[in-house]
Amino acid sequence: MMLSKYQPIRNSLIADQIFRPAQSFFKNEASSSLLLLLSTIVALVWVNSYLAETYHHLWHTRFSIAIGDYSVTKTLIHWIDEGLMTFFFFTVGLEIKREILVGELSSPKKALLPVIAALGGMIVPGAIYFAFNFGTPTAGGWGIPMATDIAFALGAIAVFGKKLPVGLRIFLSAFAIADDLGAVLIIALFYTQEIVWHYLLVCIFFVFALALANFFWIRWTLLYVLIGLGIWFAILGSGIHPTVAGIVVAMFIPARGKYDTDRFVKKVKKLMGGFQCEDQSCGYSILLDRDHLDAVHALEVACHDVETPLQRMEHALHPWVAFLVLPLFALCNAGLSFHGLSIADTVVHPLALGITLGLCVGKPLGITLFSYIAAKAGIVSLPEGVSWSHILGVSMLGGIGFTMSLFISGLSFPDPDLYNLSRLWIFVGSLLAAFAGLLLLGVTCALSRNSEQQA
Repeated sequence: MMLSKYQPIRNSLIADQIFRPAQSFFKNEASSSLLLLLSTIVALVWVNSYLAETYHHLWHTRFSIAIGDYSVTKTLIHWIDEGLMTFFFFTVGLEIKREILVGELSSPKKALLPVIAALGGMIVPGAIYFAFNFGTPTAGGWGIPMATDIAFALGAIAVFGKKLPVGLRIFLSAFAIADDLGAVLIIALFYTQEIVWHYLLVCIFFVFALALANFFWIRWTLLYVLIGLGIWFAILGSGIHPTVAGIVVAMFIPARGKYDTDRFVKKVKKLMGGFQCEDQSCGYSILLDRDHLDAVHALEVACHDVETPLQRMEHALHPWVAFLVLPLFALCNAGLSFHGLSIADTVVHPLALGITLGLCVGKPLGITLFSYIAAKAGIVSLPEGVSWSHILGVSMLGGIGFTMSLFISGLSFPDPDLYNLSRLWIFVGSLLAAFAGLLLLGVTCALSRNSEQQA
């Protein structure tokens, strides 16, 4: 069978669509984990120093947004948690959609393993927490140990460089993304106190407008921004946590460009034909040749037209979310005060046991057990080069809850004492999970290297 002359170009483009965004995602998330860690340390030092009052005063300063008679007044910490974090959930939603369309969740066979793993990583930790806290004032925090902090998890796995299989990194990111989607659904369904239905109807109207814009192939980004703002305000008024708007809007961002890749390749080849110069006589500046200037502009338009709005928004927002939004969230939410708080006195508290055991035991047990059962049943298979010790290692890293756990903790406990206590054990549980996961993966890498040397 003869290959088309465009086949290598198509294969290269398909590979770029799948692997380059994944590589960029790993790089940003892993890098941002260092900034997240620094922000956490700054918050802990700040809130436990003589400047503690300034910490609380800053984050509880009230700001208002007013449009005519309509105004929204919230503290700075709430604007970050409910406003800026919407961009985090939006980028997560874009990543989920991209993975569903062309990535590791694009087919039932690819998606099944990380989805089953994520399901186990939510059910078992939630059940462990609920078992310890049933009938107590802290029972509502069952969602805390169910989430994975993808930035810290990928940051931890980045320690090993290329010593771990690529499929393992993809598995970790895929189940963490599925995990995030589950966490958003939990927030929407179980952490909403009361629904104001007329705001919800307004939200449905905006979502319908968003769906129509997508259906009619409208690629005007500003339109999606304006409708997205409408959805955010409507969800805020409805009583549902407004960050859910980020996921909702992301699902309707167009994932197709104005024309397909084949047309783009033909157009680029035609435009490049206009750059024929003899003996480097094109000149030092493109301004010297009007035809070249027009061709470059046409290339720019062609690149813009073939690029999808989803891809464009994800690339534009992801660095801001990774290096600004998440560190700000950590800075204002990781301010755990140790005054009057004793680890020894609270170690047997139901909240402490539920969070710590949920993250350190429930996460790896649920992810590994559900994956193993699915593999033995022949439903799924492990990625190439990945062993069960690898799966257990990254499932332990899945117990790094941090960002999402802190987020759900803030929704669960209006009582500042319980919230402070939950933050302590989120830190402890996440640190233990990270240490255990790194230790096991380190041992696995060492044993694998020894086996290769002996062979």
